[in-house]
Amino acid sequence: MTFELRLLATPKAVPELRHHLRHHTYEVRLCATELVTNVIDHVGEGTPVTVRVLDADDGHTRVEVTDPDPRALPVLLRAGATDEHGRGMALLDALTQRWGVEQGADRKTVWCELNCLAERGRSSQGAAGTRSP
Repeated sequence: MTFELRLLATPKAVPELRHHLRHHTYEVRLCATELVTNVIDHVGEGTPVTVRVLDADDGHTRVEVTDPDPRALPVLLRAGATDEHGRGMALLDALTQRWGVEQGADRKTVWCELNCLAERGRSSQGAAGTRSP
């Protein structure tokens, strides 16, 4: 299944995006909204973006967000306990198998890949969050 949505990166668009992705895992929704939030914070509110979610037959899901600024690249920071910002890409890095950036002359696409079969397995386990080996 492939999902594609064009929108303006605004705070109001984030919950709307989550709603459009309601049939995907929590992790997919979180990654997609985090990438759109990064556009708001680092490229500018109102920037046109395209969000894509591509499900592969092998259980992997790729989330992509394309914006028109090839220069504003994401940076993996290690935020301190009292920092108010800087955790987004660290969260994405922890949740995904890998992530990266594809640059074009007039755009960039920040992407990440998740193993959603594993994520579904984790979310279907008991409330205590324990896993069987």
